[in-house]
Amino acid sequence: MRVLALGGAGAVCQEATKDLAAFSDFEEIVVADYNLAAVEKLIADIGDPRLTALKFNAEDYNSMLELFPQFDVVMNGLPFKYDLAVNTACVETGVNGLDLSSDDPQFALHEKALAKDMIFVPGVGATPGITNMCVRRATEQLDEITEVEIFFAAFRNLAPGPGLLATTLWEFVPGESDRQDVYFEDGQWHATPPLSGGIDVRFHDQIGTQRVYYVPHDEAQTLPRSYPSLRRAAVRGCFPPHVMSLMGSLMKGGLLVADPIKIGDTELPAVEYVRELLWNSPASKENPVWAYGLVIEVTGTRNGRHTKCVYRTEHPPQDEWGGKAAYFKNVGIPLSIGAQMLAKGMALAKGVQPPELTFPTAPFFAELEKRGIKVYETITEEGYVM
Repeated sequence: MRVLALGGAGAVCQEATKDLAAFSDFEEIVVADYNLAAVEKLIADIGDPRLTALKFNAEDYNSMLELFPQFDVVMNGLPFKYDLAVNTACVETGVNGLDLSSDDPQFALHEKALAKDMIFVPGVGATPGITNMCVRRATEQLDEITEVEIFFAAFRNLAPGPGLLATTLWEFVPGESDRQDVYFEDGQWHATPPLSGGIDVRFHDQIGTQRVYYVPHDEAQTLPRSYPSLRRAAVRGCFPPHVMSLMGSLMKGGLLVADPIKIGDTELPAVEYVRELLWNSPASKENPVWAYGLVIEVTGTRNGRHTKCVYRTEHPPQDEWGGKAAYFKNVGIPLSIGAQMLAKGMALAKGVQPPELTFPTAPFFAELEKRGIKVYETITEEGYVM
């Protein structure tokens, strides 16, 4: 079987590519990226003869239609702005695929994908991804789930790549349209501004206790559709303290807005100037601790009792897990595991489906642990339902 790794030499997806080489049974792994030199270096470093390089232009949709039918699985690690185009091309060509994030228009392709008897899974990373699978695991332990609280701590630098810098800025832009539907409660979506709803959450020892805030995230969108009994679904997260401080100051200073500012002869939205400045700042490439922490709390009932399932992740520290890779592996490894499960016919659904409706939990978590990502489960019964 053949797999196509789009953006396979990027900051995140190179860890997925490395994982494919280390663990998969694919006969050929084609690494496609606009930066061919980076692909060739990555392939040389890995040293697996199954890997081949391909120069790829994500702006050329017709090239996707020509390329994708040559593969059994398309693994998309491109920046999220390309998710819909890749998903659409997979559906049009009938090729199974998956990506790291999700966008509601992707799920509008569900019926077309069903007609092609195929599966595409948006959002198979850490959050979304591992988080969704923890919620699925909770549904296997409880008779009914009613509330989901997801917390993440993404400890990386501000700008490891253009796509991740865009993600960071997106989470702090006050006028972002996604801020209108941030968390789900009692049948309605609720809007929140950045840096709202702050609470302190204890993550694993490398990260410790951090204050997390509401963010518009994919899980809060898909989980209420997947599990109609949910009365609440919310995601709160943070970056390292120095990133949170900087982003908060920029936001409060009115610099993360789409309003145009003229500097010399150039007029651009304020946030675009900030993006360019941060991308070219050496300080934006520095970070003392590289890690990822997740805490997922699922509340429901079991045997007539209020019950809570709590899931916590842990992984090797950066000095054991390759420095910066200690962050990126948490995102790239689930993507690779998902691609391998699709290739083996392990998907539980067809169409365009979120992770919680697609992958079986036991093998998914077993594969994570094989690579060093551990998910700890605690179940507490809290009293009888009145």
